[in-house]
Amino acid sequence: MLNPEHANFPRAGFFRRMGAMVYDLMLAVAVYIFAGAIGFGIFTLLVKAGLVGMQGQEHISDLLNNTPLYSGLYQVYLLICVATFYALFWSRGGQTLGMRAWRLKVQHPNGQNISIITAYARVVWSLLGLGNIAILMSGEKLALQDSMTRSEVVVLSKEANQMRNWHGA
Repeated sequence: MLNPEHANFPRAGFFRRMGAMVYDLMLAVAVYIFAGAIGFGIFTLLVKAGLVGMQGQEHISDLLNNTPLYSGLYQVYLLICVATFYALFWSRGGQTLGMRAWRLKVQHPNGQNISIITAYARVVWSLLGLGNIAILMSGEKLALQDSMTRSEVVVLSKEANQMRNWHGA
């Protein structure tokens, strides 16, 4: 049986990564909406419990949107939720669902999975996807986030992509 952690897979190009990115964008939007609903629910409970005052606002949504502190914290919370979506998938199996559909995997050049810290660093260095433009200028098919985290995105064989429970070493 093929052991993917010891296989040499080619690096993924720009257009294949963009395909996976479109899939994952839909999932990221779903995570954003779900996390937003939970965050708004928690904020509503805090207001109803009297722990947060209405500060002259008529609706809770106005309070959340028109108060810089609350609005800022809410947006940071949502960003962390979406970043965690990517970081958990990348650090646990090397693939998001979009990457799985396009047979891509993020890993270290030796085939090992990246750590959760490296995964979060990839999120930051990706610059909301703009880091992938570096692939077009790199003969080595490395995006900015790949270079900055000493990782790579490879194209798996069909057989390696079908191995559902492998986690690399």
